[in-house]
Amino acid sequence: MIFHRNIMKRYRIKGLQKKLAFLLVFLLLVQQPGEIGRAETSPEPSDKADITQTSDTPEELQQLYARSAVLIDGDSGRVLFGKEEKEVLPMASTTKIMTCILALELCEENELCQVSREASSQPQVRLGMQAGETYYLGDLLYSLMLESHNDTAVCIAEHVSGSVEGFALKMNRKAKEIGCRQTYYITPNGLDSQDAAGEHSTTAEELALVMRYCIMQSPKKSEFIRITQTPQHNFTDTAGKRSFYCANHNAFLNMMDGVISGKTGFTGNAGYCYVGAAEQNGKTLIVALLACGWPGNKTYKWKDTRKLLEYGFSHYEKYSADLTGLKLPEIPVLHGIQDKVPIKIEETVPLSFALLLSAKDKLQLKPDLPPSLEAPITKGARAGHILCILNGEIYARYPLVFESDVKKITFLWWLEQIAESILLQNPF
Repeated sequence: MIFHRNIMKRYRIKGLQKKLAFLLVFLLLVQQPGEIGRAETSPEPSDKADITQTSDTPEELQQLYARSAVLIDGDSGRVLFGKEEKEVLPMASTTKIMTCILALELCEENELCQVSREASSQPQVRLGMQAGETYYLGDLLYSLMLESHNDTAVCIAEHVSGSVEGFALKMNRKAKEIGCRQTYYITPNGLDSQDAAGEHSTTAEELALVMRYCIMQSPKKSEFIRITQTPQHNFTDTAGKRSFYCANHNAFLNMMDGVISGKTGFTGNAGYCYVGAAEQNGKTLIVALLACGWPGNKTYKWKDTRKLLEYGFSHYEKYSADLTGLKLPEIPVLHGIQDKVPIKIEETVPLSFALLLSAKDKLQLKPDLPPSLEAPITKGARAGHILCILNGEIYARYPLVFESDVKKITFLWWLEQIAESILLQNPF
């Protein structure tokens, strides 16, 4: 197994890498489950906008305004820091990142969208579209993400699914696919809303996971990033009768190097919200904030975002692990025609991963294997796992399979061996 470091200027962790290599080699020498690798690093928890947090909270993050906040590793989705990150809260216009990515995945940007009376009647913030007008979907996506227009969101939803309700079903289905279990969408624009099934809401952690999908996993990630990074966009309706200008309201694009994307939001119930991502030195971080102040405190979200990103970039380093070619111990076999069976990592799983680790984190790789097995054994059957254990909890499992069959020693097998021996000694 090969461990290599990507960026290690701020923290010198050479001894840590040596531990990883040494302990991996140790695996090759043992047949009992044991520790194969160790690295160091650590996440921490948090609390609310009246600001004071627990004694475990890093000093740099003890003055966050957001009621709920999270910092995650864009590569792995791992939570590096959280403050009430699992609390379910309204998400306001951060909703529109889901509206945008669904429209990009399900439609083409040159498709024509006709404005309904329902779309044109949406409250501020709005483009001011009129019923019966038509627009190119691509232009509406800039209106949606740069200016956060509510009428645009409904027009897009109706174009994609025929109705807001049908689009909400697609939003909730996609959220489940991404791994969001506490997120519930009712509208495509994020206006405060409630129905028999619940409130339009999410958690900071799940909002960050949706952004991670949009910028790192979606087949339309490049288009999403292009739109959300655009400073301004001019367009007309398809008849060329009305002209529009959209300016990007994500001010954080110009506040820090490496900002990839972001979306603001505000309603009276949700307060100021924000979700954004930045990349520096090969490290991608995503921040999500919910209930980060109300009118009079519009800049709180920028202060919290900067604190979280600066903390992540300065305290975490990126490590890559590659399991390709890792030699594993053979497992003893009882009552088999062979006394051992070789194993390997299942070929269907990726053999490498990247992870952000801090100086406090502890990463261990342990084989989870039986001490011995009873024949017969089938090639390709599951043998056990290599466990990736981060700070005492299982982070990932790599399935192990048998490399060959092992037949059981039976009375018939003994007869076959005797017959074969006689034939060899007395050939015809």
